[in-house]
Amino acid sequence: MEAHWILGVLLSVFSLSLSQACRQQLLEDVDFPGSDIQFVFSPDVNHCQQLCTQHPACLFFSFLRAEWTRDDRNFYCYLKTTSSGEPDVQNPVEGITSGYSLKPCSPDSKPCLPQLYNGVDFPGADYKALFTEDAEECRRACTQDPACQFFTFLNEDFTPDVYRYKCHLKFSWPVATLPVVERTAGLVSGFSNKVETFQEGKPACQGKLFPNTNIPGNDILDLPAASPGHCQNLCSAHSVCTAFSFVSDNFNCYLKVNDDALILTAKDRITSGLPARFCQPDNSWVNNALERVDFRGSDIRYELMDDAVSCQRTCNVDPNCQFYTYVNKDFPDSNIRRRCHLKRSITMPAPPRVTKLANVVSGFQLRNCV
Repeated sequence: MEAHWILGVLLSVFSLSLSQACRQQLLEDVDFPGSDIQFVFSPDVNHCQQLCTQHPACLFFSFLRAEWTRDDRNFYCYLKTTSSGEPDVQNPVEGITSGYSLKPCSPDSKPCLPQLYNGVDFPGADYKALFTEDAEECRRACTQDPACQFFTFLNEDFTPDVYRYKCHLKFSWPVATLPVVERTAGLVSGFSNKVETFQEGKPACQGKLFPNTNIPGNDILDLPAASPGHCQNLCSAHSVCTAFSFVSDNFNCYLKVNDDALILTAKDRITSGLPARFCQPDNSWVNNALERVDFRGSDIRYELMDDAVSCQRTCNVDPNCQFYTYVNKDFPDSNIRRRCHLKRSITMPAPPRVTKLANVVSGFQLRNCV
């Protein structure tokens, strides 16, 4: 908790995103130097702006375009913030475009990303490959596969020629992930009732859970999760997860892959289960408030409130809020009592890297464009 509240002293900065005007304009050949909080990769400035919008702390950004020549930092998207909400400095620099978060603009949580990027590779995050006749067919394959978020296609001129027409489907998290989950007295945490679940719009089903049961080994990822239902949602959203085990003592969600056997062993305080890719199980976990639990980090801002119910209600109506943590009136540190911390994570498609590469075409799924 100490690190959480050290960061908490800066949270008043983030309330600026509510009071600022909506500024959609982009400033070409302008740099906002300094004030960096993170750098991520983006194929263009519009994607960079959307990442800034979804990042909990970002208020403005600078993007190094494909034609940037001073060094090899093409496609770098620098996310930034200041206590004033404004860049400290603006410098004219060729090859950089800067702009502002769209948080005050009521942004779409699932932005449409229709651009195709010629000569741009999205290395990594592959989970499947197939051969298609062109980049459009590759994009259709990505769009029709619920696990695919972006792709790279190797065209008819690619070398070595044995890899021509290959379509690489790639994954990034389409649902909210939590940075840290830990037990802390005096706190209450939970989710917005509008938080995205992977099975939205699908037929209802029971959802298979095995209480007091472990599925040993075959782990591909260990993530924080709030409950068995949340862990199941993460497994359902992952491209290759075949089963999971949730440890209630430490909130660890172990995603597993084993297509050959399902080995179940009795173990207290562990719930295991199977993904639900084609139906929607009971998602009551979204509405459950968790006593003595902290979702540490990823804060947008905080407001003072009288109870956790009001905090959850505020998160429900804020389009930027995905989850929250409330500090009860009896919390030991009186300076932070009654704070409702609204939080979010990035859920839009985000390649782990973006690079130049001849004779390839990359892009994003079009499911968000319907």
